Amino acid sequence: MRQEAALPAPFHAGVADAPPGVVAVWVQAGAARIRLASWKAGEKGTVLLLPGRTECIEKYGRAAGDLVARGFSVITIDWRGQGLADRALPDRLMGHVGDFAEYQQDLDAMLAEASRLDLPRPWYMVAHSMGGCIGLRGLMRGLPVAAAVFSAPMWGIAMTPWQKPLAAVVSSVARPLGLNARYAPSTGPAVYLTTAPFAGNVLTTDREMWDYMRRQVVEVPELALAGPSIGWVSAALAECAALAALSAPRVPAVCALGTAEKVVATAPVHLRMAGWEKGELDLYPGAEHEIMMEGPAVRKRFFDRAAAMFEATRG
Repeated sequence: MRQEAALPAPFHAGVADAPPGVVAVWVQAGAARIRLASWKAGEKGTVLLLPGRTECIEKYGRAAGDLVARGFSVITIDWRGQGLADRALPDRLMGHVGDFAEYQQDLDAMLAEASRLDLPRPWYMVAHSMGGCIGLRGLMRGLPVAAAVFSAPMWGIAMTPWQKPLAAVVSSVARPLGLNARYAPSTGPAVYLTTAPFAGNVLTTDREMWDYMRRQVVEVPELALAGPSIGWVSAALAECAALAALSAPRVPAVCALGTAEKVVATAPVHLRMAGWEKGELDLYPGAEHEIMMEGPAVRKRFFDRAAAMFEATRG
């Protein structure tokens, strides 16, 4: 389905450090208005850049620059419930979705806008964390991409032994008791980047990139998101379980994973990639959750590997 019209949307260039030529628009995805940004800057193809939970388009300004510098056009997204997209609850800091199928509506709207803009083909995917969960579902339903690169994909949620049974119980009773719109246990309205110190953080080992991410939500607080709702956690657990029961798609893929990963469960990533016929797991020693927000050497390795894989699929 082609988008007949797309209204201009704001883009906070001052905190994004993005390449020139951005086109930011509002589009409708089902009942939600979401924001998209694109850079038509290269003819090697277009990368669908899928952010993780809590993230916004501006956070991927530098990543867009890395891809544009390698000859690729880029389109990225504010998923519903985060960034400047519509948020479902009165508490704008609470991350919420009723069902992960809603994110597929956002993904479809993203592809429709890429078609409307006539972004160069072939299309590729770079998907981080929650975006990796959404992207994998997209691939399994036939998303028209030639190859995919995942960064610390959320194919399972990291939990302590005591949290797992608690999550199962809470998920089972939350909807009947009307608790889906409450913060999940152990989370709350604190924004991680503004409350956690750099020392011991679970996102990156690079201080400059930490400051880059933190500056965005400090200077533009409407971009920030805090803890997830019980409903979001329930939906995420259900989607991860559903995806785990399905075979890997027949799409070439590389999955980057830091050996210091603490945010997503790593066992499902190893299991998935071990059974992915055209897939490869690429481990980054010492890296944290944000591979694309690590130091210069890690970022260069990641984007060089992605570009080489994408170019290889061009024949």
